[in-house]
Amino acid sequence: MPKEHLGTLTGSVLTGPSTVSSRAEDTMLNWKMHKGLMRSLQKTGCSHVLDVYCEGLSHQKGCLQQDAEFIDIQYEAAWRAGNWDFSFFVPYSSWSSTRSRSSCLFNENLHSCLRALQNGDSEEFHAKLCQTKMDLVLALSNTSKESTKYIHSTILKLQILDHATMVWDLRWNLNPNQTSKSPVTKEFSHISTVPKGIQLELLDKEWNLIMFQAERNLDLFEPFLAFRRALLKILGCEEHLVKHLFQSASALRKGLRFSLAAAALYELKELCFHRDESTMTNTYLLARLEDAKLLRAQGQHDMAISLGKYILQKLSDKKNLSDVYRLVGKWLAETRSSNSRTIIEDYLRPSIDLSEFEKSTDKRYMSRQCRTHFHLAHYTYSLFRSYEERLSSNEWQAALRLRKYKTRELEILIKRLRSSSKGVKTDYSVKIQELQKQLALDREEAEKIQDDHDNFLNLALQGYQRSIVVGGKYDLQVVFRLVSLWFSLFSRDQVVKAMLKTTKEVQTYKFIPLVYQIASRLGSTKDAQGSFNFQIALASLLKKMAVDHPYHTIFQLLALANGDRVKDKQRSRSSFVVDMEKKLAAENLLKELSSCHGPLICQMKQMVEIYIKLAELETKKEPREARSIGQLELVPVVTATVPIDPSCRYEEGSFPHFTGLADSIMIMNGINAPKVIECFGSDGNKYRQLAKSGNDDLRQDAVMEQFFSLVNTFLQNHRDTSKRRLKIRTYKVVPFTPSAGVVEWVNGTVPLGDYLIGSTRSGGAHGRYGIGDWTYLQCREYLMSEKDKRRAFLKICSNFRPVMHHFFLERFLLPADWFQSRLAYTRSVAASSMVGYIVGLGDRHSMNILIDQDTAEVVHIDLGVAFEQGLMLKTPERVPFRLTRDIIDGMGVTGVEGVFRRCCEKTLCVMRANKEALLTIIEVFVHDPLYKWALSPLKALQRQKETVDTDSCLDDSQEPYDGNKDAARAILRVKQKLDGYEDGEMRSVQGQVQQLIQDAVDVDRLCQMFPGWGPWL
Repeated sequence: MPKEHLGTLTGSVLTGPSTVSSRAEDTMLNWKMHKGLMRSLQKTGCSHVLDVYCEGLSHQKGCLQQDAEFIDIQYEAAWRAGNWDFSFFVPYSSWSSTRSRSSCLFNENLHSCLRALQNGDSEEFHAKLCQTKMDLVLALSNTSKESTKYIHSTILKLQILDHATMVWDLRWNLNPNQTSKSPVTKEFSHISTVPKGIQLELLDKEWNLIMFQAERNLDLFEPFLAFRRALLKILGCEEHLVKHLFQSASALRKGLRFSLAAAALYELKELCFHRDESTMTNTYLLARLEDAKLLRAQGQHDMAISLGKYILQKLSDKKNLSDVYRLVGKWLAETRSSNSRTIIEDYLRPSIDLSEFEKSTDKRYMSRQCRTHFHLAHYTYSLFRSYEERLSSNEWQAALRLRKYKTRELEILIKRLRSSSKGVKTDYSVKIQELQKQLALDREEAEKIQDDHDNFLNLALQGYQRSIVVGGKYDLQVVFRLVSLWFSLFSRDQVVKAMLKTTKEVQTYKFIPLVYQIASRLGSTKDAQGSFNFQIALASLLKKMAVDHPYHTIFQLLALANGDRVKDKQRSRSSFVVDMEKKLAAENLLKELSSCHGPLICQMKQMVEIYIKLAELETKKEPREARSIGQLELVPVVTATVPIDPSCRYEEGSFPHFTGLADSIMIMNGINAPKVIECFGSDGNKYRQLAKSGNDDLRQDAVMEQFFSLVNTFLQNHRDTSKRRLKIRTYKVVPFTPSAGVVEWVNGTVPLGDYLIGSTRSGGAHGRYGIGDWTYLQCREYLMSEKDKRRAFLKICSNFRPVMHHFFLERFLLPADWFQSRLAYTRSVAASSMVGYIVGLGDRHSMNILIDQDTAEVVHIDLGVAFEQGLMLKTPERVPFRLTRDIIDGMGVTGVEGVFRRCCEKTLCVMRANKEALLTIIEVFVHDPLYKWALSPLKALQRQKETVDTDSCLDDSQEPYDGNKDAARAILRVKQKLDGYEDGEMRSVQGQVQQLIQDAVDVDRLCQMFPGWGPWL
């Protein structure tokens, strides 16, 4: 069968004709192959070949002349090609289905409408238009919500017809006494005109909305691109047609429809020769630039670069010339086809100079400047990093030691020369001259490398700073990169000066995603030489952020100020080491902020105090302070989302403020007895929250949730993952002290373990549906007692059947809801598995995974074991993520194949594409002095302890350690994963996903897991 759905001729041309000819006796299959080949020709833009092919088929005898799809393809090809003379008799009597009739008539009726639009035949235009709309609406009314693909295409067809009506009014001026809906005669009823610019601009606004959607779902919206092209050709608007062909070529290229993109560019270049010489030259060259982009997208990098260089010699428009310089420089850098000096001086710097030539605040000019500065900074940063690696490499260190040895050898020779006889002096002199030349060359090389190293750093800092000032396209990447450079090089004066300049010029809302990490460096005792200037710059930035965005910054400062609020038994633990300089610096900054946010800080302190007392409250005592707290009209509900306002206004009503707490609280099971409380907001909603206090540091969960939110940004910005709605479910975590804080309660969820085995570990879905199976506790005891773990695990599996598929049958009764929820579940498991694997998320037992009872998406909680610290547990975790039999059972009969595997590949592909940004983010996180993510031996033991004594939990008196080596190891392992290394071998995305799935379901790995993890569940 031809692969016409792929928009490629690879399968169709090679296999189609041979199959057709070899099966000529099978008429039905023969026609099916013909139609498949026709669809492939159409989707690859081979309109002329399609016309010839259809012409040949139309002369053959058989049932193809009466086939509805064959006729539909020909009419679609005709209106796309502007062939208004085409006609074909279609016997409709054999079409019984309303849907088939409406879908197969659509292209014929659209062809008739466009032909009438071309000729000014109002009667035919409106008759066909009304009939087609009625057929589509009738067919739409008879569909069910399961047929979403058909519904979407039908709505697009209605949009096409609506735009056809608009263009009719633009092309044919109405008589004063008529409207576009009144019947008219064909003769002298309308006057053909070329629409005015203002009229077309209004139409462009409507079209641009659809064009924006087309870039995200090209398969659905591609017919609209062709329809718009046909309309513009009928209207005779060459200027707008040129613009449309540019947009279409770009969208088709990004959607990997290279043949159609090439066809659009060919037509565009043909149009250029019909215009005046100056305009033609620039437009033609810009079309060639799009050609170069297409070549690069197809992997022909050398040809793309050569074409780009040719355009540079011919193009005279300075605005677009800047883009060409930038693109050629970028492509040269990616392919390493030239030296760094040439790339910077001959391409990237001229690109910046040309973009800043015309002083304008127009968004297009600012966006161009943003791109040019970013690409220079991005390239020089990569050079800086390569020089950093070289200067810290073993080879460079060995060269330094050799240079020192040579220097000492030279000094010894000089001493001997002075005391030697005349006969020996000649030999010494020759040797000394050789050593001096060698050392001079080595010194010259070292100085050059150091100068280049410093120069690249300055260029990167300046470029990133300018990029974030003039535009916002790369804000997320730039902010993380800048903060990473500031924190790692804080002792260098040039870095601190660049930091001060950046904080003065950049709007503070751009730093809010990293407010926690920025605040954690405040007054750190680990800041060595140069820390005074760095601390001034850091405090200045934090103060500015707190003044502009108090609701996103002050809570972090209060948490730092409460850094010494830990219980007496916890003060000796390395996880809760108090940094008094950090605490004092935060208190001083809060005092400075009192002049502008005094009442707000006072109310925030009051609310934080109540939450801390509730979290640390002993269960026997009554929380009297919580009863007395009143309305705090300045403080937002702590777990509510407060949107960042770039204007820094935060007007009244823009967020729900705190109005009080419910009279009762619920105490959860656990050593530390977390409390479930309800907070009332000014919007009338109740916000359920969990106040926690104890051994686990909520700052770790807060940082991981922050990371998940940033990963979601990357997933939303990518076409494939956005289309599949791949994301990680997040919740808000707000720490108030090192051991106390508030966690947002994820409403409508239930722990996976509670659904499967119940709170008593003997009920749940397995109790209801697993009649005659072993109980969870029996399985656990059996695995613990047997020595042959593999045999024991296999026996458990044969006596404990998966039942997760019943979750969807119980809660989603309608077929469409059942299908949608199962799809959402599979996608959610895939995305969370891949992201969890990258960050080494462990301790994924069934109670640490929640499932949403409305959407079936999974939510991961208790994120304290990350960066492969699960390997440090007493019983190491040997699987990359949880993919047990019950998890797979919820995905349906296909299991890990199909949706799950494809979504894993797409998620991992996005993670790899954003490798540098993710590594920068993780680098900032793991070097955070407050983020003690590395497990101590006692914490590792407690994670897998059957029963934990309260006193022993608090007695961890190990010495504080320097986590730099652990952090470096964590970053290196994440980099290896993003590069595709598994078991020492580099793999493709598909190969890596295959390996991970195999490891996750491997019986030999699962049987060695800690029994409390429930590997059979």
